[in-house]
Formats: sequence, C-alpha cells, structure tokens
Amino acid sequence: MSDDMVVGIAPPSLVETVTSRLREDILSGELAPGDRIVEEQLTRRFGISRAPLREALRLLGQQGLVEHLPRRGVRVATVSETEVDELFELRDVLERHAITVAFQRVDLDLAELDAALEMLAGAVDADDSLVAAAAHRRFHLALVGLAGRWHLWSAYEPVVAKLQLYMATNLHREATERSPVEGLHRHRRLRDAVATRDLDVALRALSDHGARQFLG
Repeated sequence: MSDDMVVGIAPPSLVETVTSRLREDILSGELAPGDRIVEEQLTRRFGISRAPLREALRLLGQQGLVEHLPRRGVRVATVSETEVDELFELRDVLERHAITVAFQRVDLDLAELDAALEMLAGAVDADDSLVAAAAHRRFHLALVGLAGRWHLWSAYEPVVAKLQLYMATNLHREATERSPVEGLHRHRRLRDAVATRDLDVALRALSDHGARQFLG
C-alpha cells in the first residue's frame, strides 16, 4: 500500500507531534522563510512515513506557516512588508469587531485571557521569546474568542499565525526595541480594560495597545 493511500488514517498523535516540532522549528527561526522542506530528510529525522508528514505539512499550510508550490514541493512561508501591513490592519478590524460583539453578551469569561497572561509572565521571567510569542498568540485568540463567534475566530486565527511567522523572523529586533516586561504590561492593561465592560474604554485600550506590533 502506498503512503498516499493511508493519509486519512495516520495516527493523530503522531501527526500532532510532527506538526508541533516543525512549527517550533519555523517559529524559532531554525527553518527560515523561503527554506525548502525536503520530505526525505524529515521522514528520516522523525522516523516516519510520508503520510503523517504530509498531513502535518497540510495543517501547517492551513496555519499559514508553509506554502505548497505546484511541482516545486513545500517551503516555509514568506511574508512581505505589504502583506504584514495588511495583516495588522485586518487584525485590528477583527479584534475591534470581536470586542463589540463580546460586550453584547451577558457573560464574559476572562479565564483564558488570565491563563495567557500567566503564561506570558512565566516566559518573561524565563527570558523565553518563543513561549512569549505563543502566549501573545493565545491571548489574542482568547480576546477574539470572547465574541463566541466560531466563523469570526476561524477567520482571525490564520491572520495571527501569519503574524507569528513575521515575528519569528524579527525576534532579535523585537528584543532590542521592546522590553518583554513592557509587552506583559500592555496585555494586562488591555485585559483590565475589557474587564470594565465599557466599550469606549476597551476600544481605546485596543488602539493604545498598538496596531503595528506583533500581537503586542
């Protein structure tokens, strides 16, 4: 039986493991934007067949981290400055809409925002930029999740993933230009503004948060 015939039955845990490992390689900068992904090398590295690897690459493609090129294989995705500008604009529009919708709900559970802040604080203490980036992503996904709209969240998630790829290529610059503690304080201020349930306060805090920052 060929590898292609068993893609649909690849063990989920194996696919998830490979997806996580490759995602970490990309977001840590070990695999740089534009780098070609060679299936033969990865199947040997992970000791797996092509089926789970291709499923992992498909998932990473959905997340905007790799690109499948016709007749040229797969490479780590690239993001131009023009695309980055557009992604930040789109992120801002979606977050503002999500907060507006969220404030129309009776219940507003901030537990996931608080969990993301705790994760971010731990990353700052440990000086772990990769975990900090993941915490930023978790916070903003939770922020949009407050709206309780699945299609809104699913439209927002790939935008965040693409921006996370951009951040991965700028870790050194971000580290020299912005203090990790500053990022933590910005997120706490936004969380506290949302907790007021005052729409004007929350939207102003979102604007102050910084439209042209990575998940900042």
